[in-house]
Amino acid sequence: MINCPHCKNQMYVGTLFCMECGAQLVFSDSEFQSAWDFESEPKQDLEAQSYTNAPVYPEAASNSKISLSILETGEVVPLVYREETTLGRVSDGQPIIPDLDLSPFSAYEAGVSRLHASIRQQEGQVIIVDLGSANGTRVNGIKIEPNVPHTLLHGDVLTLGKLKIQVLIRGRY
Repeated sequence: MINCPHCKNQMYVGTLFCMECGAQLVFSDSEFQSAWDFESEPKQDLEAQSYTNAPVYPEAASNSKISLSILETGEVVPLVYREETTLGRVSDGQPIIPDLDLSPFSAYEAGVSRLHASIRQQEGQVIIVDLGSANGTRVNGIKIEPNVPHTLLHGDVLTLGKLKIQVLIRGRY
């Protein structure tokens, strides 16, 4: 765990922004540094876009309001605007594939289900729903019930199985 230098709130190592006060966390050169500056325009990351199975439009990615930061690697994956994005991993012979394939982030080893969860933008909020995954979904360490919507805030840490992802939301929702 690390402590926010501003409010002393404890968070997981690799967290980009304090979940309590929103302060950007700074790490030593040997640790992960923030890949996203929320005071300016988002950086276009065409390589990160390749993880989504949805059609990718560069202008949509650069205007993405929601991104996911994979805490283990520090990679930031923008969610291309759509009302709902499914998260999971691709498996051979699987007829239904998730919109965001987490396989490149060792999703199988971390216990991520093929269709693990979905993130929705609804009524000005960002919502996550566990899709009945085998190993569950946690928000800030608290397990959420399958098929029950849970509101997400900027800086929340999702745990899909054992894969930790921080939610980054630009602007107000």
